[in-house]
Amino acid sequence: MKKWSFYSIAILTLLTLTSCEAVETIFKAGMWWGIILVVGVIAIILWLFSRGRNS
Repeated sequence: MKKWSFYSIAILTLLTLTSCEAVETIFKAGMWWGIILVVGVIAIILWLFSRGRNS
């Protein structure tokens, strides 16, 4: 009986939780963090250049 309950739980989780959804969520979050960091670094570089010209 334990064997059947383990298999039924394993099959249920495999059918309801797909790994593609988890990977998609991770990559979406990673993509947004990457965009934010790149924009931030470019903004800091531009700020440093504009500050250097004024001095």
